[in-house]
Amino acid sequence: MPRSLREWFKDYRLERRIRTNRLVTKDGHCNIEFDNVMHRNRFAYVLDFWTTLVETRWRFILLYFVASYTLSWFIFGLIWYWLAKSNGDLLWQNPTPDHTPCVYSVYDMTYAFLFSLETQATVIYGNVYLTDQCPAGVALIIIQMIIGILIGIFWCGIVITKITLPKKRAKTITFSESAVICPKKGTLCLQIRVANLRKTLMIGSQIYGKLLRTTVTGGETVILDQVSIDFMVDAGKDNLFFVCPLTLYHIIDKSSPFFDMAVDTIHQQDFELVVFLDGMAETTSSSCQVRTSYIPQEIMWGYDFLPIISRSNEGRYQVDFSNFAKVVPVPTAHCSHCYHNEPGNHLHLKGIEVTDMELPNGTNM
Repeated sequence: MPRSLREWFKDYRLERRIRTNRLVTKDGHCNIEFDNVMHRNRFAYVLDFWTTLVETRWRFILLYFVASYTLSWFIFGLIWYWLAKSNGDLLWQNPTPDHTPCVYSVYDMTYAFLFSLETQATVIYGNVYLTDQCPAGVALIIIQMIIGILIGIFWCGIVITKITLPKKRAKTITFSESAVICPKKGTLCLQIRVANLRKTLMIGSQIYGKLLRTTVTGGETVILDQVSIDFMVDAGKDNLFFVCPLTLYHIIDKSSPFFDMAVDTIHQQDFELVVFLDGMAETTSSSCQVRTSYIPQEIMWGYDFLPIISRSNEGRYQVDFSNFAKVVPVPTAHCSHCYHNEPGNHLHLKGIEVTDMELPNGTNM
């Protein structure tokens, strides 16, 4: 087997393992399965049919849309056929020449279905029409028109709700593929970068994180033990002014779960850092949440993000997104203990050449 093919297969297996092991994917989807759900709990999806339909994929929405109209036309077609049969209008009943039908030209099931379709869609072709000799037909046509309007209103609501889902707005907010650990304002910090790709703001933006890991306490194993991780910018951590990309940082002090990690041990840890951004879209006033996650292989020790905000000659602010995923190596302590107890010792020095982030395969923006 050629070396290149072996490497490709190895990278493919690594990619699948990383994708399977992480709880939250890079684009914010939760990778979790529910087993042994009781049937009565599954019935709750039917009771909450509105949310179920809104979360359904578009191809199934189109299928249900066509099926609902076709089924309603067919059911009312059967009723019109029964009405015509009760009135003796069908061909096989041999109506007399002076017989007045309930609906002209409805002589079999095909014409009954077509009349039902034309009635509900308010489309009339030829000489198929209701006569004044059939009071039951008048009541039926009123009922069918009302039900047809309700079906149209229902599907319009579903389509509009799906189009305006807040998660569509969340797709225009992106996080850096990797996090970095480096000194910042006299302390060691873990930093991430987030950008709003629209010029409209996110009102009341708040960002926070959860460190997920498996812990053993007193002989008890806790899977997905959650530890809160605070992120902030220079102006604080609440109500972010999200007009341009922000670099958020978490201070690694003695209360931080990253305090006991070092440059040569962090990639051997088993944890997942999930980052949340909550806010309200300025245009639609709808709340949305953006999520992403970082595993140990996506945290780079001894690097810092490149600046991406500058001012043009005309004095306007500019954002260079080509530097959004670029980092530069900086002198950084080997571990948090070294940084806080013995400043200057065990520096993890790198060159000064600017390099792109080295990311695991399968973690695309």
